Amino acid sequence: MAILVGASSRVINPEIGDDICGQLHRRPCEYIHDDLEANLLYLRSGEEQVLLGSLDLAGLWVDDDLPRARAAMAAATGVPERSIILTSTHTHEGPDTGGLLMHDSLKNTDYLAGLQDWLVAGAEEAVSQAQPARVGWGKGRAHVGFNRRLCWADGTHSMYGDSSREDFTGLEGPDDPEHSVLWAVDEQGAPLAVMHGNCSHATCMEMEEFASADFPGEARYLMREALGPVPVLYLQGASGDTSPWNMLKPSYRHDGERRAREMGALLAGETLRLMLESEPVADPALGHDYEDLPLGVRMPTEEAVAQAREIAAQGNEGDKRWQWVMATCGTLRLYEEYREHPFDTAPVHAVRIGDYAMVTNPCEMYCQFGLNMKRRSPAAVTAVAQLTDGFCGYCPTIYAQIGGGYSGDPIYWARLEERAGYKMVDAAARLVRGLWK
Repeated sequence: MAILVGASSRVINPEIGDDICGQLHRRPCEYIHDDLEANLLYLRSGEEQVLLGSLDLAGLWVDDDLPRARAAMAAATGVPERSIILTSTHTHEGPDTGGLLMHDSLKNTDYLAGLQDWLVAGAEEAVSQAQPARVGWGKGRAHVGFNRRLCWADGTHSMYGDSSREDFTGLEGPDDPEHSVLWAVDEQGAPLAVMHGNCSHATCMEMEEFASADFPGEARYLMREALGPVPVLYLQGASGDTSPWNMLKPSYRHDGERRAREMGALLAGETLRLMLESEPVADPALGHDYEDLPLGVRMPTEEAVAQAREIAAQGNEGDKRWQWVMATCGTLRLYEEYREHPFDTAPVHAVRIGDYAMVTNPCEMYCQFGLNMKRRSPAAVTAVAQLTDGFCGYCPTIYAQIGGGYSGDPIYWARLEERAGYKMVDAAARLVRGLWK
């Protein structure tokens, strides 16, 4: 059966002065360095249909905003709500959609309202322009992300650090250089859309006070130089513990804008190579399934709560800022919101497009889990998309929880139970294998 494909792009820039998300301090947006976008891809075969969206945001996780946007998109297009799958590139130079710094960075309701309007308009365009198409897929290699968790001789682990220290004993986990690509062309062979994915935090310019799509935006720009103004979706792989910087080569860390250009060039080049070396097909199988996975929440100890209250009472001036944010927004928010009901829900999706699989999770998932999902998939190409359909915080391995440190210890944005990642791997494997039966 022929597949129908439609796609669209929308600019989703914040206003000048809006808070930028991605650090534990407030950053006002002083200017737009490069446009943030929402790129949408619609596929339909018979009665099966999915609408995929890639947004240049750190994540969508506030209250009911994501379900509300999905419902509006469904009402405008007829696509079932849970067949609308929105993911984020996790740029750290986008607007604060979550109010993570809840005590001094308020929820940006005006931006979220505008974002919903942009998504609805983009969804209507993608669905209305659906046409018979051919779809291709492939996988290659572009090593852009490196593990950023360092282990020390005393048994502790940390996010970042100086690997030249005598007590450095190695990196905690792996990275994943595999690069996945899915693309669609019309009946004349003109490109309709491209979706590619890799694995690295989008943090090349994370300290700046401007809006930027970071390296996924640079890759998109270069691909459009070659292909024309096509929608380009980027899937951020399981990159909770990976970054653009090689911890084993500390002298390599340089200007963030240069690093974004390097990474964008590597990704765009590999995507174009894979597109040129494969032949798209007209009738790929299309399938989708999902599971809302119930999970427990790790709670802080009574001692940790008492210590956090003491730190919170001291204020957040000067060098106390980091500890104050970790205490108030991390430990105390976790305790206050989950102590009566220490449970959460993690939606996991699997999408089949021919011999290409996309599996999702709502976390900043450690890289090892993404590798495990790929190993257990029957597809020729499997792309992992984290921070999809919600936000459940970091998802560390058991080893990272033992080592502790940032994203290893339980805080609001690293709250899921000890076995959460392993359960999501199991769920993804069940779903994707079900689509291949």
